[in-house]
Amino acid sequence: MRVVFGLVLILGLGLAGFAVYMAKNYIQGYQAQLEQERANRAPTFDTVEVYVAKQKLEYGQRLMKDNVQLVSYPASALPEGTFTTMEALFPEGEDEPRTVLRSIEPKEALLKVKLTGPGEDAGITSQLEKGMRAFAIKVDVSSGVSGFLRPGDRVDVYWTGRAPGSRASFTQLIETGVRIVAVDQVANVDRTEAIIARTVTVSIKPQQVAALAQAQSSGRLSLSLVGAEDDSTADAIQVDQRSLLGIVEAAPRVEAPAEEICTIKTRRGGEVITTPIPCATN
Repeated sequence: MRVVFGLVLILGLGLAGFAVYMAKNYIQGYQAQLEQERANRAPTFDTVEVYVAKQKLEYGQRLMKDNVQLVSYPASALPEGTFTTMEALFPEGEDEPRTVLRSIEPKEALLKVKLTGPGEDAGITSQLEKGMRAFAIKVDVSSGVSGFLRPGDRVDVYWTGRAPGSRASFTQLIETGVRIVAVDQVANVDRTEAIIARTVTVSIKPQQVAALAQAQSSGRLSLSLVGAEDDSTADAIQVDQRSLLGIVEAAPRVEAPAEEICTIKTRRGGEVITTPIPCATN
């Protein structure tokens, strides 16, 4: 009886050990498959660590080290002007912080076009490219597109006036695609509400400054808003009252040349007789 019990016990232990062995192999195989699947799902593209905003940053806000963090970004989709080191983002430390020029959403990569240089304010000078100048144009509700102009928009500039020595006025396109950098004292490009402005500041070249200054002093300037995706170039445009109303000047009347009559005169006593004769041809 004891021998039978011992055999049964040995057989039970063997079966239990075999079951544990099989379970262990099954679990290890499943884990290996799971790791293989995870490896297949892992990103195969290269990444670069760039600085992003921790929270929403508004126009005019000073950028501090507590406002940023590093995240991995796909190298193939990396936008131009990102910051990859703290030294590049804060070259002067927090004593000379950058200022936000446009609203930045949380987790959005920080770009140079949305920030000023170290220690600079978010004023007009920070938005002028090299070689460009700021020029203010006087506007009202009609000439300023009824208050729909915002910083960052592009406009065509029309001049209305009279030419020297002429009484007739006309309107002519003098500048195209001029970029607005401020409306009154507002330079925030993220502003969406309408502004009934009295002045619009544009970014133009020095030669254009002279042309617009002369045009503003000799006539009236009007602005025409250009579409955000419009990359066409406006042709030369000039309209006067006659062309506006479709009046065409009549051609000057040409008088027909009078018929040449040739005569000879003869005297008969006290009477002079005129006799027509054929005219000689040259």
